[in-house]
Amino acid sequence: MFAQERIRNFSIIAHIDHGKSTLADRLLEITGAVDDRTKKDQILDSMDIEKERGITIKAQTARINFKASDGKVYNLNLIDTPGHVDFSYEVSRSLMACEGVILLVDASQGIEAQTLAHFYTAMEHNLEIIPVINKIDLPSIDLEDVIHQIEHDLALEAEKVIKISAKKALGITELLEAIVRQCPPPKGDINKPLKALIYDAYYDDYRGVVCLIRVFEGQIKKGDRICFFQTEDRYEVEEVGFFKITRNPKDALLAGEVGYVIANIKSLENVKSGDTITLVDNPTSEALPGFKEVKSFVFASIYPIDSGDYQKLKESLQKLKLNDASLSFEPENSQALGAGYRCGFLGLLHFEIIQERLRREFALDIIVSTPSVRYNVLTTSQEEFTVDSPMKFPEPTKIEKVFEPFVRVDIYTPKDYLGNVLSLCQEKRGIQTSMNYIDEKRVEVVYSLPLAEIIFDFHDKIKSLTKGYATFDYEFEDYREAEIEKVDVYINKKKVDAFSFLTHKDNAVFRGRFVVSKLKEVIHKHLFQIPLQAAIGHNVIARETISAMRKDVTSKCYGGDISRKKKLLDKQKQGKKKMQMVGNVEIPQEAFVNVFKGDMEEK
Repeated sequence: MFAQERIRNFSIIAHIDHGKSTLADRLLEITGAVDDRTKKDQILDSMDIEKERGITIKAQTARINFKASDGKVYNLNLIDTPGHVDFSYEVSRSLMACEGVILLVDASQGIEAQTLAHFYTAMEHNLEIIPVINKIDLPSIDLEDVIHQIEHDLALEAEKVIKISAKKALGITELLEAIVRQCPPPKGDINKPLKALIYDAYYDDYRGVVCLIRVFEGQIKKGDRICFFQTEDRYEVEEVGFFKITRNPKDALLAGEVGYVIANIKSLENVKSGDTITLVDNPTSEALPGFKEVKSFVFASIYPIDSGDYQKLKESLQKLKLNDASLSFEPENSQALGAGYRCGFLGLLHFEIIQERLRREFALDIIVSTPSVRYNVLTTSQEEFTVDSPMKFPEPTKIEKVFEPFVRVDIYTPKDYLGNVLSLCQEKRGIQTSMNYIDEKRVEVVYSLPLAEIIFDFHDKIKSLTKGYATFDYEFEDYREAEIEKVDVYINKKKVDAFSFLTHKDNAVFRGRFVVSKLKEVIHKHLFQIPLQAAIGHNVIARETISAMRKDVTSKCYGGDISRKKKLLDKQKQGKKKMQMVGNVEIPQEAFVNVFKGDMEEK
């Protein structure tokens, strides 16, 4: 049992690919938390997709013991955090469970957008910040410039900066000493009523939901009857303990400690990140602050290519939701694609991860629609509701106002590319809030942008326009009135709902033309002419025509009266006209894949 003054709860915050997972590996190895038999790269990243992309998706926790230079053994709780903006709420909950953070900066790239976003979150929680520069072993780095950035941008003292190479294990012991020295021990009275924060949770096939908690007041032990503040659900504790890569049961978790609790909770939906746990018989008077319901911001439809895989898709989504409560889905039917699901995601990265996992882990061949956002609609009858699918969008005559979500976007770019960045933001209907020259090389630009413009190709375009140097971070601001229109696509005068989409009126014609031109490329010729149309209500805004297959019906005529040929051609024309009225157009599966994929790439 460790006394509170020898406990340190800390986290690592960094921009993507600045070496956070590698540093966590070295900390675990040097303190003996893992041995040579269990050692592997990215120990705390359990998914293949995390390792391949160099990102952390699911936060992990590990307890390590370190004997400091003062001869005492300290209990260090490393609470790993996701690194992407889509998971910013999870980051804030993880940071709330800490007293200090390691702010990791790549020596070759310097401070980037998400570095600052996480820094400000840490400041909001009044955490002790330990600045660390990683990758000092790389050639041609300018350490002085990075230290100047830390001093100038973050107002942190240069003398406190610790220089390390996580890959080569340089400076790791000095960093551990700094954690012990600078990170304050936790506070909390063991005799007060239980007050514990759920900062994360995951599903175990054998034990049900495992809640990751930080105890702020009191204690929790096996047999206690506990209550959740937000859901008011009650459970009996079956097991408590801490993580040392794997679960280690113990008798109790006391104020200041980090660990887990198992209480026969059947579904992850019953556990909300940021909720407060207390005792049924001796409850605390108020919950911990900062709780928010996690909301989906990006929506897309997922259909199996083989309709026989519908049940498999349903089961796969249910299994993914067991460990990802932020994923939402509901059944949806399309005339063209059959039965599928309308899914909600935290952001574009979350959307990409889910479809990648469906393909890899469950071997599903799926068609995924172009992602969209959730709009608020006010009808002429003063009824308000939200719309996340084109199929639910009301007729234009019934709409009084539409409101779309806006986000605040912080962009950091070298000043040489400032013009390109400003042009892109203007093109995306952005409203500039501020512009600040950080130093002689870098500029910070803040814009308010529609979320719908961010989720398409903003990341790819800003990277290509700045040769990969610019970085950005965004957070939800509010809903604002906008002129949103539903564009329907007609193939042979029949509406195909799978291709319908919602867009701002300024982009409607461009996107409508793009979809019909793409369809013209992928739909094969039939024996009759096929008109392809994009329309808003009854107004056609784009049209392409697939010409009919030609058969030479006059080939058997050798000379003779011209009227005979005209008669045969007229008969063919009437036949094609009749066939066009009753014939069905075969839309190949690749048409959906190409249109949706192309819309993502070219919009």
